[in-house]
Amino acid sequence: MRFEMDSMSENQVWTLVEPPEGIKPIGCKWVFKKKTDMDGNVQTYKGRLVAKGFRQIHGVDYDETFFPVAMIKSIRILLAVAAFHDYEIWQKDVKIAFLNGKLEEDVYMTQPEGFATPEDARKVCKLQRSIYGLKQASRSWNLRFNEAIQEFGFIRNEDEPCVYKKFSGSIVSFLVLYVDDILIIGNDIPTLQSIKLG
Repeated sequence: MRFEMDSMSENQVWTLVEPPEGIKPIGCKWVFKKKTDMDGNVQTYKGRLVAKGFRQIHGVDYDETFFPVAMIKSIRILLAVAAFHDYEIWQKDVKIAFLNGKLEEDVYMTQPEGFATPEDARKVCKLQRSIYGLKQASRSWNLRFNEAIQEFGFIRNEDEPCVYKKFSGSIVSFLVLYVDDILIIGNDIPTLQSIKLG
């Protein structure tokens, strides 16, 4: 829980404000999981703060929720291309993906249980960024990712909006986004490393 709250603070996910008149903030809850290894031994305990998005009202707390996802056939084609040309295939899981998405709507949420201080107990969280559970979370993350990856010189595929390509001389790089998992495919390891770290 502390790690999750530190991530929220570092990413400036919300600001504490007095509750606006006539606005009922959505709730939030903690979801706990145990991450185990192949033998069933507990590796880590994980706490995630999730907004109660089912309480959001269309036109008030959110508008658009659609976001694209890479098609399986596109992933298969790129894996076949990579195998044929002996390209490197790397996978990256973005841990706090949704915290990167910026909200366009004004969304207010109650403070997380166990983390409200007595002097701020009446305040609510005005969300600046999306968090898990919000109806528009995946969309806002996808829009932010698209902006950021194009700054690195990647070009979005017109027919498959979750596949990106970048060519620089003989260096070839492909990037496939599937919600918060990324496949990085290419023929130059230093370029792949810079993509993965970027």
